[in-house]
Amino acid sequence: MNTSVSGTARLVVAGLRALLVLTVVCGVIYPLVVTGIAQAAFHDKANGSELKAGGRSVGSERLGQSYNLDAKDKDGNPLPDPKYFQPRPSAAGANTENTRYSLVVTGASNLAADSKVLLGNVEQRRADVAAFNGVRPSSVPVDALTASGSGVDPDISPAYARLQADRVAKANHLPAAEVRKLVDKHVDGRVLGFMGEERVNVLKLNIALRELAKG
Repeated sequence: MNTSVSGTARLVVAGLRALLVLTVVCGVIYPLVVTGIAQAAFHDKANGSELKAGGRSVGSERLGQSYNLDAKDKDGNPLPDPKYFQPRPSAAGANTENTRYSLVVTGASNLAADSKVLLGNVEQRRADVAAFNGVRPSSVPVDALTASGSGVDPDISPAYARLQADRVAKANHLPAAEVRKLVDKHVDGRVLGFMGEERVNVLKLNIALRELAKG
């Protein structure tokens, strides 16, 4: 009996010792080391790829955001601000669980490619984008018609940015040629020269646009 109790006690002590060591190593030392490496080697990315303008944070270059007027259309949807470049459509939903904060739930619509709802959304977006920018519906690129998988894509195609340039220039009383140059300056190439597509970060472009409009 004593041997059994003694053996059990040793196992309990060994288990508690292992729990303590693993807690310190995995719960304290490892997170501190990883955090330290991230802050030293990837400071900007580790802190959310934050972008600043005028001395204050205006968002993350990894997350898309809306540029809307306070006014709304007949259906209660916010109207896009003509002074800014607009991002891709978003299928992300409104936060309904924690209503204290105006968060957005990321995600796609999950509609099938042959969904009548999706096709209807695409056609409506085509008409809206064409009318908003004063162009032909056939000239509207695909990324202006479909939402990304996350719903918060920070980038648009160079084609969509250039399509918006004349409208943005007019709304900000700027020469169209200067705004087009601004767009071309903010085109990022493919990753490593061959992966992905060329893209334009909307937040970076709009920050530069504000500076151009001030000057």
